[in-house]
Amino acid sequence: MVEHEKMKVEETTAVIDAQGLHHRVLNGLIKKAVFEGAKKLRILNVHGQRYIGAGLSHGVEVEIHGTPGGDLASFMGGSRITVYGNVEDGCGNTMAGGEVVVHGHAGDIVGYAMRGGRIFIRGCVGYRAAIHMKGFQERKPVLVVGGNAGDFLGEYMAGGVIVLLRLNGSGEREGKANFLGTGMHGGTIYLRGEISGLNNHVRSVEMNGEDLRLLRELVEKFSRHFGYDTDRILKDGFTKLIPAARRPYHEHYS
Repeated sequence: MVEHEKMKVEETTAVIDAQGLHHRVLNGLIKKAVFEGAKKLRILNVHGQRYIGAGLSHGVEVEIHGTPGGDLASFMGGSRITVYGNVEDGCGNTMAGGEVVVHGHAGDIVGYAMRGGRIFIRGCVGYRAAIHMKGFQERKPVLVVGGNAGDFLGEYMAGGVIVLLRLNGSGEREGKANFLGTGMHGGTIYLRGEISGLNNHVRSVEMNGEDLRLLRELVEKFSRHFGYDTDRILKDGFTKLIPAARRPYHEHYS
């Protein structure tokens, strides 16, 4: 066993106590643990430290207890982070791969410019979630939100998939996102149930077999993470939204 004042590493598992640590110190310990061969990290007493998991490469499992600060998993390339708590703004910023699972709520701009990987949020997300989300080559980023979203969900979205389940604690639908898909020019948004008052940047289309297959896969994964009933979530059906045009602001600049 190798011991540090705030970190213990045994074989391939590291436990870090983040209580009172500046984010630079905490992230330095994370990098040190991974460099020394840790494949699983348990980070305890997290209170707003930023950039946790930033740039983390493949093959690391991170378990966070507490509330991580901004830009969790930014630029992450293929590891898996599970948060037992809420997360602040910018979760998954420019994320390229891997998975983030949040057993709580998330702040604004979740999945900003995300180009790969998957994010599952049990609760709600703030404003401008998935802004500038885009696919890259064979990568298709995915954001699944169990609750509701703040305004401008999918703003300027260029690729990938958003699933908005609009659940409350009893598993029923709640609320809607205003200004949904403003400036959207790529990708797909699936909303549980129906929605009214769409802007002219998105349109509703019929779902096909591939849509149904993908939705079941993602909802089943969500349900396994958070203890929901997949069939109950799916029973009311979904609305599929795609861009109304590839250049939504063309008329303003031509």
